[in-house]
Amino acid sequence: MDLRFRNRRVLYSAWMDRKPTVSEAHYDMNNTYSRTPDPVNEPVRSYAPGSPERASLRQTMKTMREETIDIPAFINGEEVRTGDLIDIVAPHEHARVLGRAHQCAAPELNAAISSAVAARNDWMNMHWTDRAAIFLKASELLAGPWRDIINASTMLGQSKNPYQAEIDAACEFIDFLRFNVRYMEQIYKDQPISSPGVWNRVQYRPLEGFVFAVTPFNFTSIAGNLPTAPALMGNTVLWKPSSTQLHSAYYLYKMFEEAGLPKGVINMVPGHGAEVGDPVFASEHFAGLHFTGSTGTFNHMWSTIGNNMNTYRGYPRVVGETGGKDFIMAHPSADAIPVATAIVRGGFEYQGQKCSAASRVYVPKSLWPIIRDSVVAQLDEIKMGPVEDFTNFINAVIDRKSFDNITSYIDHAKATDGVSVLAGGNYSDETGYFIEPTVLVTEDPLYRTMCEEIFGPVVTIHVYDDDRYDETIDLLNRTSPFALTGAIFAQDRSVLASTSAALVDSAGNFYLNDKPSGAVVGQQPFGGARASGTNDKAGSYMNLVRWVSARTIKENFNPPHHFGYPFHEADPTDLPL
Repeated sequence: MDLRFRNRRVLYSAWMDRKPTVSEAHYDMNNTYSRTPDPVNEPVRSYAPGSPERASLRQTMKTMREETIDIPAFINGEEVRTGDLIDIVAPHEHARVLGRAHQCAAPELNAAISSAVAARNDWMNMHWTDRAAIFLKASELLAGPWRDIINASTMLGQSKNPYQAEIDAACEFIDFLRFNVRYMEQIYKDQPISSPGVWNRVQYRPLEGFVFAVTPFNFTSIAGNLPTAPALMGNTVLWKPSSTQLHSAYYLYKMFEEAGLPKGVINMVPGHGAEVGDPVFASEHFAGLHFTGSTGTFNHMWSTIGNNMNTYRGYPRVVGETGGKDFIMAHPSADAIPVATAIVRGGFEYQGQKCSAASRVYVPKSLWPIIRDSVVAQLDEIKMGPVEDFTNFINAVIDRKSFDNITSYIDHAKATDGVSVLAGGNYSDETGYFIEPTVLVTEDPLYRTMCEEIFGPVVTIHVYDDDRYDETIDLLNRTSPFALTGAIFAQDRSVLASTSAALVDSAGNFYLNDKPSGAVVGQQPFGGARASGTNDKAGSYMNLVRWVSARTIKENFNPPHHFGYPFHEADPTDLPL
């Protein structure tokens, strides 16, 4: 045998017998074009009496409510305990301590920043299908063995009834995980055209640094989506959950671990606002903010970022969804009973603690008696109490601060001429932070509860003269600085069209003959403008685009060998000028 061929056979045999390196394994996996699974919205379970899911959820709740868990920070995949503890209590039973959470300060934040920076290179260079697989696995874990855990934790820690927990903590977050993977594929496939002899490409790089995700108490799905959406696109993240959502946040992080999330990719850093935010915004590696919360807090963060611009390597991406003063507008042609039902559901599901909750309503005088009687009758059927009783529609508001703020509006209304309490108005903090669904009626369309965000179970109605519909539409548009959600009820199609045009800037999510809440991932991308945020539409590709920095690559297969162009050559036929 020719020695050259024998040596090649020996080398080939040795190559086949050895184990491939990680980089070679990823290179081999790149020899395919992968299509991600088609996302579908997760079906909502009913938890009806006698159903197996009801029994399973109740058993998980029974076990969980008797435990007091220790909630650490998670930095570089390690549990970090600071000893600076706060109690995590059930809002509907504030004597029940569900957990004790360790609070972070500058030393922990600096360690988390170092962890995120160190993890960035390996994470961003992991093949996108591998990143996708981690979060698709998380979606399947949540749809299966983790569903009861996350739902029960949300119910107990955030005082949600089983249906509100199911549509939020389970279904919406499953949808975020599944649809975001498809949106990532959609973004990566968006490539430029190429001229002959040239190959043009766009690389969607993660941001240069880390993303700071600040999440609210009211939606476990948002608490999960804000850190995972940037992470999916190759970013590393510092995640600050709300102190009143830490119970379910802890279980979310443990679920991410089981899904295979590498160390340092998402670092969970509980703590008080400035003690977490100040080290983050002072870091040169800060590259983006993903925020849901109050308008005031967002404005303060934006201002801090602006003042620190000389610190950063680039211009940070700032994405925020903030407040709302969401409306229902009924035209005289509207069907009155659906309007009443939209007020009850849109205003009082999850105690009105939704950015999208209806809080101001405009009703024509001709429909007011029917709408009034239906609202009162429906509210008379509603039960309020702890989440352990599945027959309760209303549970507790989140904490003492919220309770005091909401009840101050109710007390002010009771003492104000021209404002009456149609329903509710009572409250008690004896065992939990319970406030009755409260409907106010005001003669003044600019009364404070028509203008200011309350974030609780308070809806204010203004009754207008039928012939002043256009004037009332203009008033509605000028009343609030927010523009998150709104709903129009009318049977007259021309009214729906003209009102939609007149209120084009008034809401980022606009509903025709439906309540102004309940957006579904993949169906109604969510977000508002004006004082309601940057309108980057969670639940769509538009949000994910914010977490990448595109690099255009041009490859020339036949580069020129000389500077000259054809027009430089002399032409004897040129006419003198």
